[in-house]
Amino acid sequence: MGNVVQIINYRTVQIKMPIHIIPVDKLSAEALHGVIQEFISRDGTDYGEFEASAEKKFGQVKQKLENGLAVLLYDDEMETTNIFQNDDPVLKKLDE
Repeated sequence: MGNVVQIINYRTVQIKMPIHIIPVDKLSAEALHGVIQEFISRDGTDYGEFEASAEKKFGQVKQKLENGLAVLLYDDEMETTNIFQNDDPVLKKLDE
């Protein structure tokens, strides 16, 4: 029996992540405004011990996004945006 040579082709496999971090500076002012407005209008969004006005909520979220304390995520499958604190465990899973 002769020698058997096994040849293995390696290909680069690209996995498409359904969730992307969207840099806020890539959005127009109008788009960012709409994303924040939609986010703060959701039921169950927590702003601490005391309820804040819509203007104050908007300002807090915008400031956190601009300062990098929060990030904007887009989900391809659900076609939705979401805002997370930059230390949220969900973001760590994106790096895995």
